[in-house]
Amino acid sequence: MENTKSNNYPKLYHDYKEHFLIGAAVNPKTIISQHELITRHFNSVTAENEMKFLSFHPSENQYTFDQADQLISFAKQNGLNVRGHTLVWHNQTPEWLFHSQDGSLVDRETLLARMKDHIDTIITRYKGDIYAWDVVNEVISDKVGEFLRPSKWLDIAGEEFIEKAFLYAHEADPEALLFYNDYNESVPEKREKIYKLVKSLKSKDVPIHGIGLQAHWNLETPSLDHIRKAIERYASLNVQLHITELDVSVFNYEDKRTDLKYPTEEMMIRQAERYEQIFYLFKDYSEYITSVTFWGAADDYTWLDNFPVRNRKNWPFLFDIDHNPKQSYWRVLDIARS
Repeated sequence: MENTKSNNYPKLYHDYKEHFLIGAAVNPKTIISQHELITRHFNSVTAENEMKFLSFHPSENQYTFDQADQLISFAKQNGLNVRGHTLVWHNQTPEWLFHSQDGSLVDRETLLARMKDHIDTIITRYKGDIYAWDVVNEVISDKVGEFLRPSKWLDIAGEEFIEKAFLYAHEADPEALLFYNDYNESVPEKREKIYKLVKSLKSKDVPIHGIGLQAHWNLETPSLDHIRKAIERYASLNVQLHITELDVSVFNYEDKRTDLKYPTEEMMIRQAERYEQIFYLFKDYSEYITSVTFWGAADDYTWLDNFPVRNRKNWPFLFDIDHNPKQSYWRVLDIARS
C-alpha cells in the first residue's frame, strides 16, 4: 500500500501554477503504486513507454491501445494534462515498418505512407485528450561533425521524414502542440545542431511549436551556464520550451560504483542544491518554459535503476522510495514561493 505521508505537504503543481505545468512520466504500474502521490503533486503526465511506436503498432495490421487507453482514463479521472511521447523515434520501433514481406527495405513512399497511417491513427484516437506531442525524438547525432543520427528512417526517406512527421501530425490534430525532443540538449555542440534543425523547419513553415529538453542531468553536468545558454538559444526561435524528462542522478557519469544501498547524506544535500539551482533557472525563464516533467515521480521506481550501471539503485527525484518529500522537494517549493 502506498505511503500517504506526502499528502500532508503542499501540492507541488499548485505552487507552480502561475509558471508552468508540473508533470511526471507514468506507466500502468505506477498509476496504481504512486496514485496518491501523482494526483496530489502533478497536473500533467506522460506515458513512459506505452505510446511509443512498438507499443502501439507491433505489427503492420495490429494496433494495441489498452495500456495507453488506461493512462488516458487515469488522466481524465484526475483532471491531468497529457503529453504524448513519442511518434517517430529510431528506438523502440518495430522492424516490420522498414521491410517488405520478402525482407528487403521498403522504398521512401511506402515508409512515409506507413508513418502517416500510424500518426493519423494514434493522434485521431486521442484528439482532444493529448494537448502536446513529442513528434520526432532524438534525430540529432551526438558525434562531433555529424548532424543527423544514422537510422533506417534517414536511410530510406532522407531528411524529409522529419518535416513530414510534423506535417502529418498537424493535419491529424491542428490544435495539438508539436515538439522536437532530445537529450544532451545543453551540450554546446549538440545545442547548436538542435537549433539548426528547428530553425530550418520553421523557415519551411513546418508546424513545429516547441523544443523538448529531456534534462537527464546529474549533480554536476551540464553546468548551469550551459543550461541557461541552451534555454536562451532555443527561446530565440520563438517556440515553447518543455522540460520533458527531468531527473537528477546522484551519480556522475564517471561514477560506476554499485556498493550503495541507500544514498549518502552528501548526495541528498548536493541533489537538493542542484534542484534549487535548476528550478531557479526554470522559474526565471517561465516566459518560455510552459511545462516541466520529471521522468518519474518517486525513487521507488526510476529508469536509472540498473542504467547505465547494472545492479545499481539510483535516487533521482523529489520524493523518496516511500513517497515522502526529500530535501530537494523543499528547495524546489521554496523557489516557487520566493
